Amino acid sequence: MNLTRRRFLQTATAAAIGFPTIIRASALGKNGTVAPSNRLTIGGIGLGPRGREDLKSFLSQKDVQFVTIADSQKVRQDLVRVMVNRHYQNEDCKQVQDMYDVLGRTDIDAVLIATGDRWHTMASILAAKAGKDIYCEKPCSMTIRETQELADTIKRYGRIFQAGTQRRNVDNFQFAAHLAHTGKLGKIHTVHAGILALGESHKWLPEEPLPAKEVCDWDRWLGPAPWRPYNKEYVNGRWRGYYDFHGGAALPEWGAHTVDLCQWGASADHTTPVEYEADGQTIYAKYANGVKMVMRLSGFKGEGNWVVPGTCPVRFEGDEGWVEAADTGKIAVSNPKLLEGGAPAEMHGTDPSKHVRDFLDCVKSRQQPACSADIARRGHIVSHVASIGWRLGRKVKFDPVKEVFIGDDEANRQASRSRRSPWHA
Repeated sequence: MNLTRRRFLQTATAAAIGFPTIIRASALGKNGTVAPSNRLTIGGIGLGPRGREDLKSFLSQKDVQFVTIADSQKVRQDLVRVMVNRHYQNEDCKQVQDMYDVLGRTDIDAVLIATGDRWHTMASILAAKAGKDIYCEKPCSMTIRETQELADTIKRYGRIFQAGTQRRNVDNFQFAAHLAHTGKLGKIHTVHAGILALGESHKWLPEEPLPAKEVCDWDRWLGPAPWRPYNKEYVNGRWRGYYDFHGGAALPEWGAHTVDLCQWGASADHTTPVEYEADGQTIYAKYANGVKMVMRLSGFKGEGNWVVPGTCPVRFEGDEGWVEAADTGKIAVSNPKLLEGGAPAEMHGTDPSKHVRDFLDCVKSRQQPACSADIARRGHIVSHVASIGWRLGRKVKFDPVKEVFIGDDEANRQASRSRRSPWHA
């Protein structure tokens, strides 16, 4: 690992000081294809089920060439390699276990990161230092401090970063935000974010025999998270709900979707609420301008007094009307006149295709995408602050400029966690 890291650091240093990458352009695009010199070369890091859904959208783009997958589990390397090679009808996709073998490649323009939550920030920071643009699944951080480190690093290295909050590029959610932003709902006074049941566990699953390293590199799978004994349930996706792997009482899991959208609907991408108070499974927050955010349970078929059925519902309320949207692609409004001109197309909320295209276009133009690191910063901080207040069981106040709790040392201590060596920013 030390040799691999040293090789990567040499490459990252070259990228940081601006050594040019020489691209061969000996072929021209024909018959609707894109010339190799105009394609974006993409690598993957940690692509499980959700990551492979993202990958489908990348592969569908003619100006993308996906070339390699790094994953701590061989079975997932194999799945991605077969998927990519079948798409391109060749055997060119390389599979590796060490992400530094991806980050150290000078021919790779951008990376798709879809590891577990514990790795999102660190992998993104390392990618930025290696001169790569980044599409990273959400939640992008485990703590307030990680959120800050990530956004600061992206800015410092001038990279394009798209948080995988794809609903900002899904039609019904965009339409709901449009109604809020154009005054058609009147003055916005409350936004509602659907969340999962709040809870977290500090327990360990029983230790099981450690597989061969080439099958699953358990130390690399854990990464920055605290050490614990191996159990196959963790690597099979059952890591959610455990504090060490799943940040903030599970709130960032859904908050990265719906709290982010409420920030958008409230025109608050530049700030955060200043007060937070939990009442059981509901969290109430308030912005400095008086707008309220309610984080409440979401579910299917309209449970929890949601009008629109589906996961990840949001509701924006103004003094002249309201709108709701959810993952079914449907929308509901307080007055049919709000739909004059036609309702938006029903695109499912989990579809990342437009979000991926937005990212690729921004990689080329160097413009900021729909959910940049700065936008993700505030939305993620809201979820982390709310989860800390829930855990402490009391009202907390937060300064959105200094990004610290006000007069609350106990809460501020929970704004960061230590990382297991050698995974430091």
